[in-house]
Amino acid sequence: MWLRGLSRGILTELNRAVTSKAGHTMQGNRQLARVYVTRRIPREALRLLQDSGICDVKHWDSDDPVPRTELLKGVAGIDGLYCLLTEKIDKELLDAAGPKLKVISTMSVGFDHLSPEEIKKRGIRVGYTPDVLTNATAELTVALLLATARRLMEAVAEAKNGGWGTWKPMWLCGNGLSDSTVGIVGLGRIVPLDKLAEQSDFVTVHCALTPETNGLCNKDLFSKMKKTAVFINTSSCLFLHRGAVVNQNDLYQALTTGQIGSAGLDVTVPEPLPTDHPLFALKNCVILPHVASATIATRTAMAVLTVNNLLAGLKDEPMPKELTL
Repeated sequence: MWLRGLSRGILTELNRAVTSKAGHTMQGNRQLARVYVTRRIPREALRLLQDSGICDVKHWDSDDPVPRTELLKGVAGIDGLYCLLTEKIDKELLDAAGPKLKVISTMSVGFDHLSPEEIKKRGIRVGYTPDVLTNATAELTVALLLATARRLMEAVAEAKNGGWGTWKPMWLCGNGLSDSTVGIVGLGRIVPLDKLAEQSDFVTVHCALTPETNGLCNKDLFSKMKKTAVFINTSSCLFLHRGAVVNQNDLYQALTTGQIGSAGLDVTVPEPLPTDHPLFALKNCVILPHVASATIATRTAMAVLTVNNLLAGLKDEPMPKELTL
């Protein structure tokens, strides 16, 4: 009797781990949901997905984006998609995925890469990751502001190239933050934009890209700013193209003519910005490669939220953060 019970237990465990030739994993008599993950993600998030007990997970295990041809093959017949903003989720991809696709969970706040009308008419739910990266973006804004105002990149270069000589009273002097005014573009409408520019020692941009804000920061704005003003654009939050809030040609002219003091950018158009772009040649412009949310804790939290959105959608439960299309 004991051996018979043992055999029955072994068969049960084997049954749970059976994978069909079509790649569908079975748990008891229940077919697991097929999920495709488009990038290498933090281990905690992948483990959460794999240990959920409801998914057969396949993923593109690379830090580089999945090629489009591979993506179209990988999504065929899936129930859920974990994607990044580098994947264009359009009619072609949705057709390739087929009618079983019920949830898309994107590891981003932005959804420029999604085709809302195509997704909505198919009844597909969408999860995203707002609010998670607010602190990291705020920290990066302060870091970029200080690096720009205090000329830290120039100082590092001088230390490396032998320019560090005897102490000079005014060498590499920048502007401090004490007793200064910081104007924030995108935080309410309390002060008109021209007044904000005139009164601020530092101007930081945190607004979404819309038809109204496209090119909002242009020669008109820069002409109203103080000649010592520092301009910062970290309005990313993982939106694809928020760099377009700034007219980069006008910014270049403002920096080279002394119209404003300096600038720091974490988002540009295009991304990545070509290495021969004129802005890179300026000592008074610091450019970062879109790293506002790049802390281990933030990226892990984003990945875990993306998984939880996906699992909730597969189970027809409320998502922690669902996008209303």
